[in-house]
Amino acid sequence: MRVIAGKAKGHSLRWPKDPHIRPTIDLVRGAIFSALESLSVDWSHALDLYAGSGALGIEALSRGAEGVDFVERNHNCCSIIKENLKQTRLAERSRVYRMEARKALRTLEKQYTLIFLDPPYSDRSGHTMLGEVANSSLAGRQTTIVMEHSQQLSPEETCGKFHMIRRLRHGDTCVSIYQFAGGED
Repeated sequence: MRVIAGKAKGHSLRWPKDPHIRPTIDLVRGAIFSALESLSVDWSHALDLYAGSGALGIEALSRGAEGVDFVERNHNCCSIIKENLKQTRLAERSRVYRMEARKALRTLEKQYTLIFLDPPYSDRSGHTMLGEVANSSLAGRQTTIVMEHSQQLSPEETCGKFHMIRRLRHGDTCVSIYQFAGGED
């Protein structure tokens, strides 16, 4: 696994050797960022929930994000994220929070322009987590939410104030991209 583009292009990334952790492979990350670029998405302030190895957030940093916050509950994963950030020389524009994703929704106090949501496929609460993120204070009019999920999970077209604008599929991996659909913030 490596950084695909930008300042840290080509740097190898470590990932946890844990059967329950599924890092986003290069092909899928490339497809996600191609879709975001074609949609002219602002990823200046990103949040990587269920960060794992941090690959999605690190890719955003490499491509010019001003800052990325990483949220991961696993201590080993947090150590790997910090190591990957140091190795890619992107640590100064990031923060790593060791906590549950739901706690992050209550704890973090800023609004993000891009939120990556990549819960474990075995965690069926991912479907409800999308709604919680969409309705949280972390998401606003300028936010794009990117949810990676199994093809067996089919998120709703509309979630809170957000509407699905694109769905990608690569094998069993699907990615649903949501943007603000309107209404009051």
